[in-house]
Amino acid sequence: MFPELRMRRLRRGEGIRALVRETMLSTDDLVYPLFVVHGRGRREPIGPMPGQFRLSVDQLVEEVQEAYELGIKGVLLFGVPRRKDELGSEAYSDDGIVQRATRALKEALPELVVMADVCLCGYTTHGHCGVVVDGRVDNDRTLELIARTALSLAGSGADVVAPSGMMDGQVRAIRKALDEEGFTDVAIMAYSAKYASCFYGPFREAAGSAPKFGDRRSYQMDPPNVREALLEMELDIREGADIVMVKPALAYLDVIRAAKERFLRPLAAYNVSGEYAMVKAAGRLGWMDEEGAMMEVLLGIKRAGADIILTYFAKDAARMLGRAA
Repeated sequence: MFPELRMRRLRRGEGIRALVRETMLSTDDLVYPLFVVHGRGRREPIGPMPGQFRLSVDQLVEEVQEAYELGIKGVLLFGVPRRKDELGSEAYSDDGIVQRATRALKEALPELVVMADVCLCGYTTHGHCGVVVDGRVDNDRTLELIARTALSLAGSGADVVAPSGMMDGQVRAIRKALDEEGFTDVAIMAYSAKYASCFYGPFREAAGSAPKFGDRRSYQMDPPNVREALLEMELDIREGADIVMVKPALAYLDVIRAAKERFLRPLAAYNVSGEYAMVKAAGRLGWMDEEGAMMEVLLGIKRAGADIILTYFAKDAARMLGRAA
C-alpha cells in the first residue's frame, strides 16, 4: 500500500506508459463504411457527416486506394440507387450500384476485403427494410429478396455480406442460398444486435433510407434490452453467422462486453453516423479536442471487446496511428 506502492510510477512518461498499455488500437481493427452513387466524377458532401461523401464508382476507387495505403484493409459499402420501387429491386440487380462498385474495387485492389450491406431500406420507395404488406413489414416474404441480394453481391466479388435488416431467419436464408450456389467461402457478418436508435439520423440522410411511414421498432431491437441481444447473436451464430455485430457501439458498450465474454465468434461494433457527427460537431465548435475524442471513443469500443470497428473515422484514425508509430 501507499507510500510503498505508488501507481503513478508506471505513468510518468510515454515510454513506460506504452510498455504497460493494456489495449492497443491499430488499422487492422478498422473498417471504413462508404456510400456509392451512380454516375462519374461525383463527390457529394454529406451535410451532417463532415468529411464523408456520396461517391461515384471512379471516386470511390480513389478514396479506397488512399485508405488502403493508410493501412485500412476493409470497407463496407452502401448503395444509393438511381431508382427505387416497392420491392427494392436494385438491391439484388447484378447491375446495381454496389455490385458495380464491388467489381471495380476488387479489380483495383484484389486483396481488399469488400463487405457489402444486405438490406432493402435504401432501395424501396417506402424506406422499410423488407416487403410491406398491409402497412407492415412481412418478415418471411422479405427473406427471399435478402437472399437474392446476398447472392448478387457474392457473385460480384464481395468477400463478406452483411445483413442489416433484423429479419428473423435472414442469416439462415442467406447461408443456404450462398452454399447452394457454390459461395461457401463468402462470410456473413450479421447485424445481430441492431438497436432502434436515434443515432442513425445522419446515415439515413446520406443513404436516403428514412422510412416514409412509421418506424422500425417492430424489427430493430429495443434499447433497454441486453439479454435479448445475446439471444439474437446466439441464434445468428446457430444459423451460420461468421461475425456478429453490435450497433450502435458507443451507447452499447455493455452489450459489446457481454457478447465478448459469451461468444467465440469475431465481434464487430459499428461506430455509427450519429456518434461520428457528435464528435465532429463539438470539434468544429471548439468545445472538444476532436482528434483526442475520436481516439478515446475508438479505444473505448476496442477495450469493451470489439474485434472489428466499423467507423467513419477510419482514415483520420489511421493517419493518427501512423504518426504515432
